[in-house]
Formats: sequence, C-alpha cells, structure tokens
Amino acid sequence: MQNYFNYFTEIEERFQQRRGSLLMLSTLDWALIETWREAGIPLEAVLRGIDNAFDKHDAKVLRAAGRARKVNGLAWCAQSVMEAVEQAREAAIGAVSAAGAEAAESGFETERVGRYLEANAVILERAKLSAPADAVAVEVAARLRALALGLVADPVMSLEELDRTLTVLEEKLFAALLMAAPEEEMVGLREQAARELAPYKGKMQAVQIKQVQQQFLQKRMLEAWKLPRLSLFYMSHE
Repeated sequence: MQNYFNYFTEIEERFQQRRGSLLMLSTLDWALIETWREAGIPLEAVLRGIDNAFDKHDAKVLRAAGRARKVNGLAWCAQSVMEAVEQAREAAIGAVSAAGAEAAESGFETERVGRYLEANAVILERAKLSAPADAVAVEVAARLRALALGLVADPVMSLEELDRTLTVLEEKLFAALLMAAPEEEMVGLREQAARELAPYKGKMQAVQIKQVQQQFLQKRMLEAWKLPRLSLFYMSHE
C-alpha cells in the first residue's frame, strides 16, 4: 500500500521548498493532490512535475530581472505534472512496483487503524445533521465499527481493500450531505470553487477541473459539519 501520509507531505514540502516560503496549501491544493492520488499518479511524477514547473519559472524570473509573478498555488504546476506523467509512461518508468511495500509500511498497524476507525465512528454518531444525512452517518459509523472488529479477526486484511471501502463510505456520506444542503449553500460553494480555479484553467484539463471542483465541495462540506475524512490517507502518524 502506498503511504498516503507521505504522498501529501512530500508534495507539500517540495512545493514549499521550490517556492522558497512556507505557503500553506489551500483547499483547492488539497483537492488537486487528492485527484492525483485517486488517479494513481506516482509520487515521483508529481515531484518531477513540480520541479519542471519551477525550473521554467525560475528561468523566466532571470530573463525578467526578477519581475515575474510569485507562484501562489499548487494548481499552477498541474499541467507540468501531467506532462511528467506522460513522459514517464513513454519511458516505461511509470508507477514503481508495490511488491513488498505493505510489509515494509509503518504507521498502519492493526491497533492504530482500529483506533482510527473507532474515533471516526464516534464523531459521526455525535454529529448533529439534517435528514437524510443523520441516518447515513449512523449507518456509516456502524460500518466503521464492523471494519475495526474485522481487523481484529483478520489482522492481515489488505489495507488497499480497506481503504477502497472507506472511500465508498465517504462518498455515501457526502451524497447524503448534498441532499440535505440548502440550495444557496451549494451555489455559494460552487461559485467559490470557480473563482479559485479561474487562474489555473489554462493549465488543467477539463476532466481534472471537474474532479478538483468535486473534491473542493466535498472537503468544504465535511469541514462545515466538522466531519472526518475516512480514508487512511488522513490517519495521523504521529
């Protein structure tokens, strides 16, 4: 299983390092990283794309005698990342083999994963949601507890399979939140997403823009109701 935690942190650190400042990633940046992860884009390709984008930017700064605009978002690197993916495919050096990766993984011990599932179940049960989201939250909480018990009975359960299940549960919860959300709230969120994406539309494909918008909406709605993300990607490794 790919280490989800490192996937995010290494992208964040490389972007901050190349930018030369500790700019906090935005909700839009988070959403973009999630679309890369869900698309199975190797971490190496993302980092290479970020480096290529900044190499071009740094060269432009030199030519413009330091007058080039500062890079203010990870989405600015999106086109370069996709170009790096294509280059990797053409060179037959795509995704690195995952053989033995799960055994070497640290931070995903059975007890820790079980505590993570239980903690999220408690948050969902205590959430004050409108129908039909309230019933779905209780249902998802029960499923999380069942998965935690399953880990005890079968400690060698595939983490990839578990995370796919958690992703489906999160999508189910999000669909219920959409049904319960007021129309004006959804319109406002979509307008916000459109504004933030506007400067980067020329650097992203239409399908990618749609995916990022969806991730943006999902993250904002979960934050509004103080609900947890369920994927193992969001499990603390401290």
